[in-house]
Order: sequence, then C-alpha cells, then structure tokens
Amino acid sequence: MGDFKLAETEKKFVELIWQNEPLPSGELVTLCEKELSWKKSTTYTVLRRLCQKGILQNEDSMVSSLVNKMEYMARCSEELVEDTFDGSLPQFVAAFMSRKKLSEKQIKEIQNLIDNYK
Repeated sequence: MGDFKLAETEKKFVELIWQNEPLPSGELVTLCEKELSWKKSTTYTVLRRLCQKGILQNEDSMVSSLVNKMEYMARCSEELVEDTFDGSLPQFVAAFMSRKKLSEKQIKEIQNLIDNYK
C-alpha cells in the first residue's frame, strides 16, 4: 500500500467516499461541490492523487476505496506508534494513560482485546 499521510482536506474527501461508496465520479463531483465547495478539477486532481497512493480507485467512472476506514485508522495508528514511540505500544499506552483516566468499561474492553489476542 502507498503513503497513508493525508492532508486534512484529503481526509474529508476520503470520508465522503467511505460514506457513499461506490459512487459514480459525476456524483462525487456534485457531492464535493456541495460538501467541500470544490470545483470539478479539484475533485479529479485529489481523486487521481489518492488513486496513485493506493487508497482509492476509479474504474469505469465508479469510485470506491481500496482501503476501508478501519484499515486506514490502523495504519495511521501504527505509523504514530512507530514515529513517536519507536514502535513501543506499551510506551504509547503509558503516555496516553498519563493524561487521561480510563473508565472501568474501557479497561474491560482493552483487557478483552488483550485476552482475545493471546
């Protein structure tokens, strides 16, 4: 897969596609004009760039994602842990927990994730 670092406007664009896919490219242009105030040329430029990154595809004028939202979020999370915490998930969790108290529900959910991973 390609580069997953997206600008804020690219994230909004991909979010529109995730919410509406698959959709004809003409509908995407209309949607982007309404939601992002983009011109047709801007929509196609960003679409082409995200297709080159391997995140979206535009086949026969039908736009869809190659990477779903959960995959994207997982990849971004991995990059954050790698870049900021030298790949140490425990350091990331410790840093997160030092600033935010977890609820009992959250603790149980995390424990279930760990237990199911074993």
